[in-house]
Amino acid sequence: MVEFLGNHYKPIAYSCLRTGTELSLDLRLQRLYQGLQEIIAKYKPDFMAVEELFFNKNARTALAVGHARGIALLAGANAGVPVAEYTPLQVKQAVTGYGKADKQQVQFMVKTLLSLNEIPKPDDVADALAIAICHAHWSSAPGGLTR
Repeated sequence: MVEFLGNHYKPIAYSCLRTGTELSLDLRLQRLYQGLQEIIAKYKPDFMAVEELFFNKNARTALAVGHARGIALLAGANAGVPVAEYTPLQVKQAVTGYGKADKQQVQFMVKTLLSLNEIPKPDDVADALAIAICHAHWSSAPGGLTR
């Protein structure tokens, strides 16, 4: 969750929703949905943002990410929160100024733009914050919260 006003970004909260790998897919997705509902209820964001799927050589990973994206889109829609989607290129361009930046460059800029002491871990958290920054960059919204 990132608050943005103009060119200023303020991290409100960030973490990684984890589900037990021992759970079946349906229960993992249910936990993810419940976790997102709680976050939306607590922080009442004006917008949500997710990364668009890109072709992945590992079909299993692509399917898992697709399921999670669907849950995020559903959680936003059910809460009446608009959800924006951005390509990896758009995220990198917005955060680093270069659409082909590597993961380390993106993570460094997330740390810098949000005035954090260290790069957020795990990598998924830094990625989510980069997507929030991307939304702030590309959005014409006058201000508010984005994730």
